[in-house]
Amino acid sequence: MRDTGLLKRRITFESFLCGTPARDYVYQSTPYEMQIQQAAQAIADADCVLIGVGAGMSAAAGAQYGGDFFEKNFGEFQRKYGNGPYMHDMYSAGFYPYPDEESYWGYWSKQAVLGGIKLDVTPLHRKLLDGLCGKDVFVLSTNADGQFVKAGLPQEKIFCTQGDYFHIQCAHACHDKTYDATDMFLQMDQARRDCKIPTYMVPRCPVCGGSMDMNLRKDGYFVQDSAWYEAERRFGDFVSRALDRKLVLLELGVGFNTPTIIRFPFEKLTREHDNITLIRLNLDQAVIPESLGNRVIGINADMAESISDIFKKV
Repeated sequence: MRDTGLLKRRITFESFLCGTPARDYVYQSTPYEMQIQQAAQAIADADCVLIGVGAGMSAAAGAQYGGDFFEKNFGEFQRKYGNGPYMHDMYSAGFYPYPDEESYWGYWSKQAVLGGIKLDVTPLHRKLLDGLCGKDVFVLSTNADGQFVKAGLPQEKIFCTQGDYFHIQCAHACHDKTYDATDMFLQMDQARRDCKIPTYMVPRCPVCGGSMDMNLRKDGYFVQDSAWYEAERRFGDFVSRALDRKLVLLELGVGFNTPTIIRFPFEKLTREHDNITLIRLNLDQAVIPESLGNRVIGINADMAESISDIFKKV
């Protein structure tokens, strides 16, 4: 291992983050079947697997956000607010300047219900966890859909850094607490009329009396509550413990939207520790730092097929 001093240093999420991209990205020319075999062998040999999950994982699993899905489920919002730059997918529609809180929660309650609360666990998430059964596993995710909990992974093994669709917070972060809004969103979803919820259902901050918001990292007011910091601590404990064992970093569907949270840190960690293998699965952005040599595998293909093919050989 390159630097034994690094092994004794406890990893924190802050020290894990990295804002520096590699300068030698390439697409691997290794044949697909050989990449699958290499990935399967690395996972079979690993003591620990840190799974880094981005939006591409949900897309590969069949989750839909725009197109016909958005038109079918959010057509009333398109008709009311126009297509424009916002009303074409769930991500963009979340940033629409809604005229009042009744309209704001009219939209967000529906996104929370469809994007998380009522979203069934996908076969791909189950297949992934089944394939890793017996391994010491931890998930670092920027997704808000709660899929890994639904697939059976204990919450204690998951760190969702960007929040989720199940909690709300003070819009101005006047205090560092979040609130489970699952039942509230289901009730809003039933009460919505003309894209709006009734005024009496608009949530108010129990401390300052002001507006509430989704607990999603979409502005500078994101609340990191005690559960967030506890998940951060468990993440740090896992990585610190795994650094002196055979560790696979399994990166799934992480692009260049927020690369400083998973993509760049995974590259940095692999560069610093010879006992790490990085496996990067992505539909079209599986470029890898050439300087990492045979300790990185970048499979540029349909992720659902790649995961299936890998675990057939593990």
